[in-house]
Amino acid sequence: HQAINKIAVSASSVGLKITKNGAVVENALSRILKAPNPLCGGAEFFVGVYTYKLIGGNSYVLALGDEQPLELHTLRPDRVSVIAGRDGMAAGYRYSLNGAKYKDYKTSQVLHLKYFHPLDDWYGLSPVEAASYSIDQHNQAGAWNQALLQNGARPSGALVVKQQNGDAGGVLSEEQYDRIKAQIDNEFSGSSNAGRPILLEGGLDWKEMSLSPKDMDFIEMKNSAARDIALSFGVPPQLLGIPGDNTYSNLAEARLAFWEQTVLPLVGNTIDELNQWLCPRYSGAIELEADLDSVPALAPRRYEMWDRINSASFLSPEEKRALLKV
Repeated sequence: HQAINKIAVSASSVGLKITKNGAVVENALSRILKAPNPLCGGAEFFVGVYTYKLIGGNSYVLALGDEQPLELHTLRPDRVSVIAGRDGMAAGYRYSLNGAKYKDYKTSQVLHLKYFHPLDDWYGLSPVEAASYSIDQHNQAGAWNQALLQNGARPSGALVVKQQNGDAGGVLSEEQYDRIKAQIDNEFSGSSNAGRPILLEGGLDWKEMSLSPKDMDFIEMKNSAARDIALSFGVPPQLLGIPGDNTYSNLAEARLAFWEQTVLPLVGNTIDELNQWLCPRYSGAIELEADLDSVPALAPRRYEMWDRINSASFLSPEEKRALLKV
């Protein structure tokens, strides 16, 4: 959840600008991007777009209106199915509720964003599917630790029945066994009964048992699975507080790599799709661009570029201003 949320929130924070012949312009598309629908603003809308794509490998944007959309909405991917066409292209999209058809949409009404899937013509491959084994391991480790915690963090021990001569190997009647078992479950199990002494009777003896430190080392297993999950989404483990990974020398380098290798490609792909699907609906040769100058995490790269351009002695001041777009 944290990996997906970090990517989606970071990607949605990138500002979008509308340009025409290299100049920034304002038009009806600007309003749609700032307030796609009455239920959410632009940032929240794109958080949904990116989150659905990261979770399911697919994200669907519905345009309401005639030629120029009046509203944009995200559709839950688990409710959308592709209507296959004869020519290998989608013929439409079906939205279902509780397994029943609700409405069919034309391809012009829905933008289908998806990850590449080598074995599926219609749907994308989710990073969750790639990380499924690690996710299962992480969940099972948590469930195991929870069970240990509820039982005192170790198998507490065994009740040994002694014979009359004091040797082990005695046998309890079925009634005695059921009574002792119920007493242990009700009065000596769970965190609220941790450390509570047990009263032994009738030749019972307590033999303490424990796990070895190696058997108890589930924390490292969880951290290893968490690192695999983070890497499947393209998030440096340091940014999620997962110990044991020193790929980057400091947090700033990890954050910069996260933006350059994960966030910006996701944003760039989405902008390309919007330029093909949304921008042609508006007059003029307009296109969307990412406003990277507003991203604080990319400031080190901008400073490096400014220093290189400023130190280039073969460039005139006017050429430097043109390259810096000042």
